[in-house]
Amino acid sequence: MPQGFDIVVVGAGHAGCEAAAAAARLGRRVALVTLRRDRIAALSCNPAIGGLGKGHLVREIDALGGLMAQVADATTLQFRRLNTRRGLAVQASRAQVDIQRYPAAMAARLEAMPHLTILEGEVTGLRSSDAGIRGVSLADGRVLEASAVILTTGTFLAAVMHCGERTEPGGRIGDDAANALSTDLVAHGLELGRLKTGTTPRVDGRTVAWEVCHRQEDTWPEARFSFAPTPQRLPKRDCYLTGTTPQVHSIIQANLHRAPLFTGAITGQGPRYCPSIEDKVVRFPERQRHLIFLEPESLDTPRIYVNGLPTSLPQDVQDQVVAAIPGLENARILQYGYAVEYDYADPRQLGHDLQARALPGLYLAGQVCGTSGYEEAAAQGLVAGISAALGQPFTLARHQAYIGVLVDDLVTRGVGGEPYRMFTSRAEYRLTLREDNADRRLTPIAHELGLVDSAAWDRLQRKLTTIASTRAELEATRIELRRATNDQLAALGMTAMDRPQSLAELLRRPGLDWGIVCALHPAADRVPRDCAEQVVTDIKYAGYIARDVQRAQEAERLALQALPRELLDQDLPGLSTELRQRLREAQPATLAEAARLPAMTPAAIHVLTVHIARMAARHAAAAAGPGGSHA
Repeated sequence: MPQGFDIVVVGAGHAGCEAAAAAARLGRRVALVTLRRDRIAALSCNPAIGGLGKGHLVREIDALGGLMAQVADATTLQFRRLNTRRGLAVQASRAQVDIQRYPAAMAARLEAMPHLTILEGEVTGLRSSDAGIRGVSLADGRVLEASAVILTTGTFLAAVMHCGERTEPGGRIGDDAANALSTDLVAHGLELGRLKTGTTPRVDGRTVAWEVCHRQEDTWPEARFSFAPTPQRLPKRDCYLTGTTPQVHSIIQANLHRAPLFTGAITGQGPRYCPSIEDKVVRFPERQRHLIFLEPESLDTPRIYVNGLPTSLPQDVQDQVVAAIPGLENARILQYGYAVEYDYADPRQLGHDLQARALPGLYLAGQVCGTSGYEEAAAQGLVAGISAALGQPFTLARHQAYIGVLVDDLVTRGVGGEPYRMFTSRAEYRLTLREDNADRRLTPIAHELGLVDSAAWDRLQRKLTTIASTRAELEATRIELRRATNDQLAALGMTAMDRPQSLAELLRRPGLDWGIVCALHPAADRVPRDCAEQVVTDIKYAGYIARDVQRAQEAERLALQALPRELLDQDLPGLSTELRQRLREAQPATLAEAARLPAMTPAAIHVLTVHIARMAARHAAAAAGPGGSHA
């Protein structure tokens, strides 16, 4: 007999976990279906959360009530701050997490959630009618009825694993492929493509010559992703740095004829920014060394993740390659690297709520949409879960969040034939979309929808009050001319004051930070660090932030200008054949979406504006009738 739910989430990876949790928090009856219950939120590749651009996504997920940040904080082995020599807008956080504790902690949170049922099984097909989705069918004959289905199948659709000459079906070592579902999606009219990803060898840390490698310590022990405090932290573990050598490169070059990436066995395109080691050696022959990071996987295992060495070379070649890396001469490989080739659905078939346009009630999120990374997947899962639960699109604009940038890039531009990865360079409003202010930007939205609890909302209100009062105090507190003050400024290489100035004015000087404020105004030392950082940023970059806000308002104006569907089907004189074709394929709903299509120019947007105005005038004249005005 069919089981009834409001929403069925297929796949319990990072996208599926966030989708199911968000929908359940909003009171919907959710079934989370996974091939294996013990693989919920598995860290299939690198056991790390965050990174450049990705850390922003993690904090935004947390600000919207998601789970990833809190689970990462509870299982962190090392926390690092990246890009610290550059501006605050492009700095990012990255945590090495425990590969065993992270999935266990995520599973425990999901199992404790009301309205959420976790089921084991293989979904083999969608159940639909002319009106849209009706549920899913499982391989064992079960039927789950639901008005919404969220597919978060990761790298499992028609997946094949490659290691040298060996190939076998599977989306991850130890797991089967989902072949029937892939066939069913095509039957339902979805266009699928082929992509490739890969992973690295894991070695036994007890066989590594650590003294040969460069130690990388935790750079920010007290830091965290979540805006909520972490009750308990794990003991810290160091990472280490080594690198490839000319000998390593020679071994790889001599065995390219056995590499599936170059023999034609792999046809899917891999990620450009995380290529296999054999791809790096071929593409950059002038490089004598590529960095290799040795990262611990868990407190409970000696396994070390050899970051920087993803490969699908044969196992005997991997033995030679690893043995030629300084520090790994005697290392024992516990798991060989391999590549996975899998089906993905072109995300341009989806709306901004990640719902398939051709099949109402079907949502897709994660690597099935052509993205790479746990963080991108989790962010999409959150959007799809909220949208499905609300029964209406939950969307974030590009000026509101990196999540908005991610989704908009996917559904308007697609992935360009290779897995999509988030970078800060993809965001036009980087200065306002910082990691530190994600709660200020997004938690009010989450609170209005009921996605965050009262503790999160109260915490934000206290923070906002502290920021506002601290900034007002800095603007009002004037520092009189005195020798000590000028000596302090001189010690920092700053010119002396020629008139009394407020603390806020001093902060606007290049090179002066919160330390000088505390030295001149001891009461400032009591301001919490996270609040002080935002006060400094708000004051120092006020002009730039105002410019970003102005640009965002212009983007909102474009976003409000709707593009009628009937207009896109017309000839549209003044636009090239290429642009007319792109508009018909993408079906952008607004001028803002059209502006982000490939090859679209400001001149073309102006032409569209003229056509919209003419169509509106024709409709107005027709509505007025024969006796009406024809102005």
